[in-house]
Amino acid sequence: MTIFLDLKTSQNASYANSIAIPITVINTPQLIAQQTLNLSGGTANLTHVDFSGVVAVQLPLLPLATTVLVSVVRGATAQDIIVFSAAQNLDLSILGPQLISFSGSDFNAPNIAGAVYSVFIQTSALGTIRVGPESFNFTGVSDA
Repeated sequence: MTIFLDLKTSQNASYANSIAIPITVINTPQLIAQQTLNLSGGTANLTHVDFSGVVAVQLPLLPLATTVLVSVVRGATAQDIIVFSAAQNLDLSILGPQLISFSGSDFNAPNIAGAVYSVFIQTSALGTIRVGPESFNFTGVSDA
């Protein structure tokens, strides 16, 4: 039997082209979402967190080969435990927004009241812009 523990959503931008946040430093993680889950009611070694998200980015004004890396960590900083990462090469023929969506899980999550999960983005090209939407979901469950 599965026990629901907690669910949180982090939504920075609900709509397409609703923000214009430049990624100002290349190859350096930038925080785009963070939530704290209460996993204290879970069973040791049987608790996991499922997560999903979407972020839209746009190529620099002068399009060049650009790779975007999205990472989910268990913790508050980019140096904490990475539980998921995905890299995508942006399509140079698309001048408008490009969606990066993902889903994953952190198995054997800690059974604590303040389990922090953070999402970071980094890019290989200066001038890449986050344009929205940006939405992330985190769900903690445990097997009995």
